[in-house]
Amino acid sequence: MTPCLLALDTATELMALGLVTPAGRFTHSEPGGALSSARLLPALQALLAQASTTLAQVDAIAFGQGPGAFTGLRTACAVAQGLGFGAGKPLLALDSLMLVAEDARAQHGGDQWWVAMDARMDEAYAAPYQHDGQRWTALRPPQLYTLPALAAAWTEAPPQRVAGSAVAAFAHRLPLGQALAVASEHDRAAALLRLAAQAWQQGPLLDAADALPLYLRDKVALTTAERLQARPAAGAAA
Repeated sequence: MTPCLLALDTATELMALGLVTPAGRFTHSEPGGALSSARLLPALQALLAQASTTLAQVDAIAFGQGPGAFTGLRTACAVAQGLGFGAGKPLLALDSLMLVAEDARAQHGGDQWWVAMDARMDEAYAAPYQHDGQRWTALRPPQLYTLPALAAAWTEAPPQRVAGSAVAAFAHRLPLGQALAVASEHDRAAALLRLAAQAWQQGPLLDAADALPLYLRDKVALTTAERLQARPAAGAAA
């Protein structure tokens, strides 16, 4: 029997939503970023209404765990947790980079893809993935790479296929060589639903209380106290 799965991802500048029911599949995408915190719940409610489905009928709620933008990951996890607590539903945590690999495979085929997403600050979230014909596996856990570190990894073991926003952002600074390079995604929401179905079969199902975003960059700025503490040291050095 086809499970009823609600899925959401706000790890990038695109907000992707999906719902699979025994009656069919429903997807929605729109600009996300800073708008996600205000738009995510209304968009999910509209998607459920479009499918004539209630949250009570959903078997599990899948969310993009990361890596990705801090605010987007926090938004997706918090909304998934709130819905899970309120309706008594388990959660499925999805690798947000794996979504890019799945979308690239749907566009171009291939069973092995590196995904590299622009993380700003001259860094990239990246990992290699392998598809066995039925499911994806991360060959290495997602990491936050500096561009020199990622370039060194690809120089040592040149990738055959690379997908993700870092292709466009840093193409001239990364050794792509003869790799098939895919800079843009075709249908992130559809890929989200396919991975949600894989996660439902593969598990684990999470209690809402145990869901956490995957933050690879712990800090992007100093706190006020840290900046004040640094001033005397800077003055002494001068």
